[in-house]
Amino acid sequence: MVFLVRFLILAALIILAYTAIKYLFHPRRKLEQAHEKKQYYFYDDEKDVRKNFFITYKGVMFEGEKYLGTTDDAFDIITIYVWVKQPEKLAGLKKEDFQFIAEDIYLRYPSAKLEWKSPIKEFLK
Repeated sequence: MVFLVRFLILAALIILAYTAIKYLFHPRRKLEQAHEKKQYYFYDDEKDVRKNFFITYKGVMFEGEKYLGTTDDAFDIITIYVWVKQPEKLAGLKKEDFQFIAEDIYLRYPSAKLEWKSPIKEFLK
């Protein structure tokens, strides 16, 4: 009986430690930390085209939606729509900031056509 209780306590501690480590190193947590610190971070699961990616830049959270299509050589991401979660936080951003974000997206998805949604679309025209 004592052995069983010790085994259960040990198993609980291992599970707790595993959960804590998994939480600390999860990329979504890194995104949230970068957002709070107003740093740049690109969070994306490149293997899953159905999952949107997130970018935090200067305290602004952007979301991008990827669409799969065909290129001359293969199937690839051909269209990306990017929008901002809270448009009121765009105050102070310049065109160079959006060019920086676009360049980083093109590094990851060179075949894609990037389209900004409102209000960024109107600002960049």
